[in-house]
Amino acid sequence: MTYKAKKSLGQNFLKSQPALKMMCEQGEINSDDTIIEIGPGKGALTQKLLEQSNRVIAIEKDRELIEILKEKFQEEIKNKKLEIIDGDCLDFEPNNYNFKNNKYKIIANIPYNITGAILKKFLSCDFQPERMILLVQHEVARRIVAQDKKESILSLSVKAYGDPKYIMKVGKRFFSPSPKVDSAIIAIKNISKNNFKNKNEEDLFFNIIKTGFAHKRKVLRKNLEEIAPLLEIDKMYSDLKIDIKTRAEDLPLPVWIKINNFLNNL
Repeated sequence: MTYKAKKSLGQNFLKSQPALKMMCEQGEINSDDTIIEIGPGKGALTQKLLEQSNRVIAIEKDRELIEILKEKFQEEIKNKKLEIIDGDCLDFEPNNYNFKNNKYKIIANIPYNITGAILKKFLSCDFQPERMILLVQHEVARRIVAQDKKESILSLSVKAYGDPKYIMKVGKRFFSPSPKVDSAIIAIKNISKNNFKNKNEEDLFFNIIKTGFAHKRKVLRKNLEEIAPLLEIDKMYSDLKIDIKTRAEDLPLPVWIKINNFLNNL
């Protein structure tokens, strides 16, 4: 069955065996693991995942591809090793599934146009994955791990929940159709909400970093005036030994957590 990739769904099918192998290795999959794959496409990664896990849940919104997958994995579907969900991954609710040991992992070549939405949904949900191994745009991967030592809302939003690591670059020639930019594999491990005592503290953290990065030309202190009195900000700077000329991008996550705790106690 011939299939033409749909640009509207951000479909670029990975054909690099080393990249597929690396994604599975980073997942540290054992047979008891439940793996969620977002956008399985024609099933190249799905095949590798099924070789190592007894339960793979593949979420696909393209009906044509679902038929291809059903044909390709008849036996695995029959044996309940593979479940194909017809729908949008952003509508998927992990709480509705009975996962073994109450855990699951996400391993996927995700649609790049919804990378941010996928990260936000699964990292901030009540039932988080224990790890995420994702193929994303190369530049996005570099920003997530702050490879240039400059933090961003994106990097801090990921680091607040887990430890992101840049694994390897995957050139655009290893996809069909070939995208305009290169990609990279990232691993996010040790996912938890340990940085937050409650939902209010979590919400405040994101309000603080969004405010901190709101006006990039301003130093952080000026931006933070929008959410706290200057007197309190100066006290915080003194207590936390933050340089008055510091910009938002220069502060690592641990300092942002301290800022969050300080402002939360005002």
